[in-house]
Amino acid sequence: MKMLAADYAARLPGLDTHSLMHGLDGVQLTFMPMGDRDGAYDPEHRVILVNSRVRPERQRFTLAHEISHALLLGDDDLLSDLHDAYEGDRLEQVIETLCNVGAAALLIPRTLIDEMLSRFGPTGRALGELSRRADISASTALYTLAEHTTEPVLYAVCAVARLPMDEGDDEGERPAKALTVRVSSAAPGVKYSLRPGTPIPDDHPVAAALDTRLPITQDSYVPFRSGRRMPAQVDAFPDRHRVMASFLLPVRAEAAPV
Repeated sequence: MKMLAADYAARLPGLDTHSLMHGLDGVQLTFMPMGDRDGAYDPEHRVILVNSRVRPERQRFTLAHEISHALLLGDDDLLSDLHDAYEGDRLEQVIETLCNVGAAALLIPRTLIDEMLSRFGPTGRALGELSRRADISASTALYTLAEHTTEPVLYAVCAVARLPMDEGDDEGERPAKALTVRVSSAAPGVKYSLRPGTPIPDDHPVAAALDTRLPITQDSYVPFRSGRRMPAQVDAFPDRHRVMASFLLPVRAEAAPV
């Protein structure tokens, strides 16, 4: 799927909305309210539908996802292999995953990923710049950057969110807010993870970056939800209401995953 999408992208005049549609002869693009759905591809009527009421960056990823559906349906060999290997709901799940993979390959050229890693290293800054330059969501940039990082790094997007209420809390009280991990991913081979909802301590560099709106790079730790603190070089890059963070782990980290 990556090769299919990359080959398609290589023939495009650009990566704006009009250019993304350039390679699909006879396929129309329509923006319209779609409720909870982000988009759809109708091969019978050769039309791609995109929800007009979601954020522009989400519309763009949805468009790339639906283009990937069109590319997949046009590749008889790949489609046949999928139907031989899967069926039912599992087949649908695999196809949706592949189309997300195709969308990322369409919107994020490998040359741009290499440029970000070359200029900034495997850092929160690289994550923020990739999201901005490719005009994609932070989560899409995070998963893509993690996939192409060779160093032992954890990436995370952190933002302030309301904490869930505990049993016994007064239902009339509003839940407290805290800086937490919204999404995280690790480079291949890294056996650790940061779970969504993991709180960031007030004295951590990620919290300091959000408070000061200044990038921070320093030796610190990974704030695992269990309370365990694994030493790591932290790079925290503030971006509006959130912080793009990377945690470079010791090469010989032997602690059990959390």
